[in-house]
Amino acid sequence: MFNKPARVTRCYRSFSFFVNICLGQPESAVDSYVAAVYEHNLILNPDPRVPVSRHDALQHMQRNLDVYEKQAALAALQGVQILVFPEDGIHGFNFTRSSIYGYLETVPDPQQESWNPCKEPGRHNNTEVLQRLSCMARRFKLYLVANMPDLQPCTPKTDPACPSDGRWQFNTNVVFNSDGLLVARYHKQNLYFEESFNTPPQPEIVTFETPFAGRFGLFICFDILFREPTIALVEKGVNQLIFPTAWMNAFPLLDSVQFQRAFSTGANVTLLAANLRKDPFRMTGSGIYTPFSATYHHAKKGDPEEGRLIVARVPVIDPLWGRRSTDVDVTGSEPTVAMTSAYCHTESCADPPVYRTFTSSMMHDPFKFVLLKETGSDLTVCDSPLCCHLQYKWTVHKPEELYALGAFAGMHVVNGRYALQVCAVVRCADLEPSSCGQVVEEAESKLDFSLEGRFQTRYVYPSVLASRMVLEEPEKLEKSADGRVAMKHSSVTGGLVTACLYGRMYHLDAQETQPT
Repeated sequence: MFNKPARVTRCYRSFSFFVNICLGQPESAVDSYVAAVYEHNLILNPDPRVPVSRHDALQHMQRNLDVYEKQAALAALQGVQILVFPEDGIHGFNFTRSSIYGYLETVPDPQQESWNPCKEPGRHNNTEVLQRLSCMARRFKLYLVANMPDLQPCTPKTDPACPSDGRWQFNTNVVFNSDGLLVARYHKQNLYFEESFNTPPQPEIVTFETPFAGRFGLFICFDILFREPTIALVEKGVNQLIFPTAWMNAFPLLDSVQFQRAFSTGANVTLLAANLRKDPFRMTGSGIYTPFSATYHHAKKGDPEEGRLIVARVPVIDPLWGRRSTDVDVTGSEPTVAMTSAYCHTESCADPPVYRTFTSSMMHDPFKFVLLKETGSDLTVCDSPLCCHLQYKWTVHKPEELYALGAFAGMHVVNGRYALQVCAVVRCADLEPSSCGQVVEEAESKLDFSLEGRFQTRYVYPSVLASRMVLEEPEKLEKSADGRVAMKHSSVTGGLVTACLYGRMYHLDAQETQPT
């Protein structure tokens, strides 16, 4: 029997704790598989910036691996075929380049060498973590994905890109098959202020095959916001992605499950997302997502700080597997959301004079905002060249809650540099317009709405986040060839916190330098 899913969107039904897609018939064992992600309450090194011996580093990592072992056993009892653990879950974070040295193991390239660490532990020295992960996968007969620090020797004299100390240090995903064979290795491309690691000299596009679901692709945390490797995988037709992360929640647009769900829907992929649980770092939120479903967990304030195993039956959507399960009506048709004369269609549109706009910071970006009215109406706000249009009707309106429609088109430059076009409806933190865009996690007001924008990218990620971290499935999502994206939703189960169309302008990123 499965553990009960943390939450299931309304397009699901749960039978005996099995999750079934509501497409008329439950998924069969032939065209579905059982996946699990584990949100890990990480045991941290209390002083990660102080170097430790290999012995002490191993003792620390074995404590986290003991937890992994228990969760793998629980997953195996529930028929799990692939289990994903989070980024940094074995060793932790906030190391320096030298202080992480005792934690490093050299991970061979599975494309160059076939190695089963559990069967051949003596082939490579100092590979205790790889051996234990391999034996875990072998013992419980499941595919296992974990994240660990990797050392790759190099020679500065012959390789100008080689670091001066003669070694690459990578943030690395490893994958073992159900016999314990190392089948994939991926080095994180987009580092998030990780001074202990290097960016690989060339972006890596890494996939692996499974006998139960076909092909999966790998990426890590901050990678999800960039073209390489994430969109490169999608454009190669990889529809099933694995996402270990140590995600620090950032309201109101980039909460963990909010963006995980948005990415799955917008990119039309399955996403297996495993996060850490560390409250001091605002880390929580993991799930299993398909383009038409979500099974996830997000801790709320006051919840015990503990791990969570999330299990779901997932349809196979690898197009090479025999059928494509993602043919949903999200592309190719003209939006049916009604337009009004106030909607701005020009390439460089000024704010309509009927609306009083103001600028306020949201996620460190200067959004143009217009306040929602008490009676409900049509609103437009523009940040050239993007215009965002909202039609809405209050179903519950609390006078102490202020809402605004915002637009931003430009380069995000704080804690990373990447180009955006965003339309968002947000609850403001208080009744002052300057509070619009600040952190808000709960709300009581509800509205039926249609949110629309015309984007200069086809990569737009939709989300509706309700009070107490509840994800809502938009009733209708439509895209057209001219860049218009329309999201319609009604009957919000909880108060609306955020409704967002998050557009990524990947083609403009090359004009800026990303952090390393």
